[in-house]
Amino acid sequence: MKYTEKHTVRWHDTDASRNVRPSKIVEYMQEIANRQCEFSDLPLDKLRDERGLGFILGALSLRIDAPLHAYDEIEVSTWCIPARGYIFNRYFEIKKDGTVVAEAASTWVLLDINKKTIVRLSPDDDMNCHFYYDEPIDPTAVPRKPRIPKDAPLYKIGERRIVYSDIDYNMHMNNTHYPDMICDFLDEMSAGNYRVSSMSLSYVKEAALGETLSVCRTDADENGIILVRTKNHAGDVCLEASVTLTNE
Repeated sequence: MKYTEKHTVRWHDTDASRNVRPSKIVEYMQEIANRQCEFSDLPLDKLRDERGLGFILGALSLRIDAPLHAYDEIEVSTWCIPARGYIFNRYFEIKKDGTVVAEAASTWVLLDINKKTIVRLSPDDDMNCHFYYDEPIDPTAVPRKPRIPKDAPLYKIGERRIVYSDIDYNMHMNNTHYPDMICDFLDEMSAGNYRVSSMSLSYVKEAALGETLSVCRTDADENGIILVRTKNHAGDVCLEASVTLTNE
């Protein structure tokens, strides 16, 4: 059973091409997940304050079939499959006029905020009754989790400092901000001729307030895929991503 709410796209969610930015699409999806938790009497603040737990995103793969524009009326849905070990799999779709225009698959873990350790729920934990369950989306419908080879021809395209407007209450960059950061460094997007048709993000290490990330990319390969990697000043990988652009 999917949890669904209607949403009206805001003008300020769009870019220079009048298309909704990928970060906003990810935001719509994650906000509906938060809303589903609220509706199921499992708000994220309650989970954090009473049990000391928080959901941490490990990876998200997104496909965008058609652009969204200001004041479009859309339906945003989310659902899960039962947790397997430490992994929570959550899925999303966005429909416009009854047609799916975007889909995403994501993996999450529960973190003990104080101990900084991953938590595995027991089968009889009440949390297992709070989520909406349905069949997973076809794994071929979204891009694979990015795995950047050691010999990938990455080159540095800039640096990005993590500031107040990036962070959430975990004091590191909110994961919905990463698509904007990536697009900020792609000249193809700045030219206004392209939009993102797919994006896959692997969150390796948090980017904390005050850190400065180096951002590297490859040129598009024969399939139009661009690989992106960010590192902090210690040399730790924070994010690996693959992006496909279209000028349709």
